[in-house]
Amino acid sequence: MRFAALWSLAAAALAVRASSSSPAPTKTKRWDSGFVTVENGQFIRNGEPFRFVGTNAYWLPSLNTDADINKTIHNISAAGIKVIRTWAFNDVDEIPVNGTWFQLIQNGTTTINNGTNGLQKLDKVVQFAEEAGVLLILSLTNNWNPLPLLDNTTIVPVDGALARRDVTLGTNNSLPRNTLSNDFGGMDAYVRAFSASREHSTFYQNETIVSIFKNYTTAIVSRYANSPAVLAWELANDPRCNSSIAASATCTTNTITAWHADVGAHVASVDPNHIVSSGAHGFQCMDCPKLFPLAPAPSTSAAPGRRRRSAAKPLTKEGLLAAVTARRKKTREVRKREMLTRGDGLRIRGRWIATRQADPSSNSGVGSAFDGSSGVDSQDILNIPSIGFGSFQLLPDQNSYDVAGADPSLSGFNNTIEEGVQWIQVQAQSAAQVGKPAVLTAFGLVTQDNAPFFVPFNTTIAPFNNTTPPSSSSANTSSPAALRARADASYGASDAQQDSAYTAWLQAAAGAGVGGAVQYQWGTGGLTDNGGSSVDQDNDASGTTPNADTSGSSPNDGYRSAPTGDDGVASTLTDLSSLFG
Repeated sequence: MRFAALWSLAAAALAVRASSSSPAPTKTKRWDSGFVTVENGQFIRNGEPFRFVGTNAYWLPSLNTDADINKTIHNISAAGIKVIRTWAFNDVDEIPVNGTWFQLIQNGTTTINNGTNGLQKLDKVVQFAEEAGVLLILSLTNNWNPLPLLDNTTIVPVDGALARRDVTLGTNNSLPRNTLSNDFGGMDAYVRAFSASREHSTFYQNETIVSIFKNYTTAIVSRYANSPAVLAWELANDPRCNSSIAASATCTTNTITAWHADVGAHVASVDPNHIVSSGAHGFQCMDCPKLFPLAPAPSTSAAPGRRRRSAAKPLTKEGLLAAVTARRKKTREVRKREMLTRGDGLRIRGRWIATRQADPSSNSGVGSAFDGSSGVDSQDILNIPSIGFGSFQLLPDQNSYDVAGADPSLSGFNNTIEEGVQWIQVQAQSAAQVGKPAVLTAFGLVTQDNAPFFVPFNTTIAPFNNTTPPSSSSANTSSPAALRARADASYGASDAQQDSAYTAWLQAAAGAGVGGAVQYQWGTGGLTDNGGSSVDQDNDASGTTPNADTSGSSPNDGYRSAPTGDDGVASTLTDLSSLFG
């Protein structure tokens, strides 16, 4: 079986790390050189515990000028944000006319671009981060790269100069390349080029693809192995058995875990200075078979005069359901008191009571985030020796995190907040069991203003942009103001609701001991637009086009914070960063 082969490869790689052929360790601890390490379940930087609030800017290396990259990083730092998560990959299947690209995957070969529109752009990101004292989480590939016109074999021919336009062929939209986070290549770029079956899971199972991907990781990881700006390498964003391309029937949680063990050991052997992380969404599977089962916690006696410290509780299906029951009981008691205050409710034998709600513990099933259906067992991945911290994401517009359905005592929005808080606490509990920190690497909520720009990761079309594509002669019909005017106003949270959710989630993360929380995603303005890039022109609906060099805003896939700061996201991140020290 392919899993057995991967497991053997993983074991061999781990053994190599421990052998005398491994890179000689430095004489000083890693933090003495400015590197972040993990000790006793927490991050250490410069000899001190380190926790952080961060932000995502997947598009950062694809900005048009070095000055734009520098300004963006320094503006993020000025907001009190310590960490930026960005893409360290940008795969293409033909060399584009404009814009940045890192790797050409074409005709059965791969070519890395070391030019000024290639990895020298990523060099600048790392350089300016060092200068600003900001740390980077660098993701090495992405689970998502939908090309529906190609993957569905409905190829629309494009002739002449348009065949080399800056819009990616097959996306079924007119957005410039690198506007969306799923338009940078990724796993499926390798699958399309090197897999006869065209199944997404062959990225993890096909030895040729794994070897080619390792070659790319070696080029990137070795390039920045000595940079103190790198907090961690992320093996992939949101790896799963399937993407917009289906998986094979043989892909299981063990498939994904074995791939992490193999590639994680490889990255750690190339760069012993930096932490390796998964980038997984955080999906759990308590009942799935484990490759790296947890060892029973040792029983230790407390020191004289001190109480014994309780070990982290095991993550179980029964425990999840019991926690939901207790939380809903507490919510119901609060609601009952509110009803008594208002004089509402039902009077039975002189007592005012709220309507009885269903007991979730009576339902033996758990939600899709906990049943292994994605092919991900995050705790098993986290227990791999080369993986330094747990990764998880919180994006309720695209994923469900409930354990046993929505709480009928709460509104839809309050259920969203509560499910997010519960998800954060579960991840902290899982990481504590393994003895490693956890990081919320992406959290976001789509607002009404962003609804027309929102494109789910597994597609290329904005579902709430209720308009047909404008003709080339239409003036300003795709400007932000015009898109908002045509959007489905019923979808999305208000700015106030978004701030409320972000506040609750950040407070929950800080209270649960999560090592870091990274908002998705940052928005910035005043960027250089060259007319063929992913930078949005800041046009309004009046037909006026700014004539300045710096006339654009960063890309928006539906989660961008307002470049002006009007939505309150930047101030929320700044204000609550103090909770993380």
